[in-house]
Order: sequence, then structure tokens, then C-alpha cells
Amino acid sequence: MSRLRLSVIGAGSWVVSSHLPQLARRADDVEFFGVCRHGGSLLEKIRGDWGFSVASEDHREVLRHGADVVIVASPMALHHEHALAALRAGAHVLVEKPFTATSDQARELVAEAERLDRHLLVSYGYNYRPMMVRAKEVITDLGGIGELENVALFMASGTRELLSGTGSYARAADTAAPDAATWTDPRMSGGGYAQAQLTHAIGLAEWLQPLGVQSVQALAASPLGGPVEQHNAAVLRLEHGGIGTITGASAHALAMDHRDQLQIRAVGSAGQFTLDVDGDRFRMYRTGREEIDITFPDGSGRYECDGPPHALVDLALGRPVENRSPGALGLATVAVLEALYASTAGGVPVTVRSAR
Repeated sequence: MSRLRLSVIGAGSWVVSSHLPQLARRADDVEFFGVCRHGGSLLEKIRGDWGFSVASEDHREVLRHGADVVIVASPMALHHEHALAALRAGAHVLVEKPFTATSDQARELVAEAERLDRHLLVSYGYNYRPMMVRAKEVITDLGGIGELENVALFMASGTRELLSGTGSYARAADTAAPDAATWTDPRMSGGGYAQAQLTHAIGLAEWLQPLGVQSVQALAASPLGGPVEQHNAAVLRLEHGGIGTITGASAHALAMDHRDQLQIRAVGSAGQFTLDVDGDRFRMYRTGREEIDITFPDGSGRYECDGPPHALVDLALGRPVENRSPGALGLATVAVLEALYASTAGGVPVTVRSAR
């Protein structure tokens, strides 16, 4: 088979620092074909640096030339439009997180990908890390933890400067600084920390153990000022009478060895588990089974996003790999975030639309 033609819609800082270097290693499988972003001079620089054949500030012009795989990494408010166009152009699509602005948009993308028989992925890098894959294997092998009774998600990551509009993030590309509006303009981002980071925690938790969130009551805080929140806290009502919490915090950039702090603790009717991502440790108990306690090598839980772009390519080539971040997972995550922001705005519990 000839090489897959890769097109990128929204070639921003993270694409340049993470996705393109990863796929440059796949020269036998991938041709850097089309690239789209605003800003003509930077667009031409990226085109030249990475060898793209086609470059345009209009995504329709890029897609008109054809594409086999597309990465959508434009501002979140444009994800639905760009991903839908890519699917209808015949491409398999990887969408950056957060997946879409609304659950209705997410449903349409999932349905369209199914109708067109295209692979649809969300850029949840944690779900592909060997530590998390092993945790998922253990949960599955032991038969799960039964009906979920209580879950606690906590995440803190170095986004204080980014979300207050005073700086960037640690791993931004030197040649393509993040556009502040992508993160701090609510019309583009849909919100602050929950959209930027808690989406990772929810996407990982939903993949490990479907949460079944029925309603959300949430608060947010912006101690650094600015139009989007830097901190979130929410109480969850789950299926079967379960309850849970989600907490997210914009941490200091130099704290904790530049690592995200991320923990998932779940108790069910037949067992429980604790995933301590920044502690590189996973523990699980299942009734009637020996307790599992795995300490992984130092740094195993550090965030990398190599998995999603490689999975996109392998799936497009028909190779037997698992999509660990499918569009349906993105839909489940967007539905929770949608309710979280509605509750924050209204001050009351909000039902998750996917549960109606």
C-alpha cells in the first residue's frame, strides 16, 4: 500500500512539538501532505520545516486535495466543523481534546464516522501509556469492581500561566507559541481548566471504568483573574445510586518535577482500585481474589501523546491495534463537561444529556 497522506487542520504549538515529531518517525507509512492554520508566515514555515506539499489557511482547500488521515487541532469551537469535513473527505480522523463544544456535536461526529466506516479518535494520550494499559488489563482480568459506588478524580497540572493569559505551558513549541485565545477566550475554548485538562482525567477514568454519570453539581474559581476558570470542583450522581467527585487545579509550572498530579480512586460493589498516575502505582482489590499492587518504573505515569497519532496511522492501515480513545469515549467526556459548565453557570445540579 502507498503511504498515507496526512493533513493537519490547526497546526499549532502542540502539533509542532508532539504530533509531527511522532509521525515523522513513520516515513515509510506517512506522507506529510496538507497543512492548515491561520498566519501565513508561520504556515509557510511549518510547511517548509516539515515538507508538507499543500498549505492553506482554509481547511476546505487542504481537504480538496484529498487526505487519508487528518489531525484536527484547531481551537475547540472549530473541532466539529473541521472533523466533520475531514470525515466527509474520506479521512480517518484524530481530534485534539476537548473533543467538541457540545454533546450533540460529538454524537454527530460519532454517527458520521460509523456511517462512513472511518476511524475516529480523541487525543487522550494517557490511555495509551503502558502503565494505564496494564491497569486496564488488570481491571478486566479480575472482572472489574462491580457497580460503581464511589469515585474520586483529582488532577492538577501546570496551567496557571496559560489559563490566566500570562504565559504558556512547559512543552510548547519554540517556533509556534500557543495562541492565548485558544485557551482563554470562552468562545473558542468553552472554558478553562476543565476543558483544557480535566477532559484527560475523565477520558482516562471512563476508559478504565465507565462512570455512568447522571448529574453534576459544580463550582469554579479564577483566583488569577481572566475570563476562564483555573480551578474546578464537582459532585457527581452516578448510576445505581453511586456518588463521586471531580477536582481540577491549575498547578505551578515548576512543581512536582513538571508532572501532572492525577489520581483515580474507585470503589464498587465487588472491589476497588486506586490509580496513582504521578506516583507510578496501581492497586486493585476484587472480592475473593488476591490483591494486586504494582509499582511501575519511575516516570511511567508521565504524560506523553505518542499513542493517539500512531494508533490513527495503524488503524488506517488496517493493522490490529486497539482504539483506546474512540469518539464514543469523547462523547461521554463531553457530556460530563457540558453538565459541569452548565451547573457552574446556573448554581444547580445539571443532568448529563447522555443519561436522558
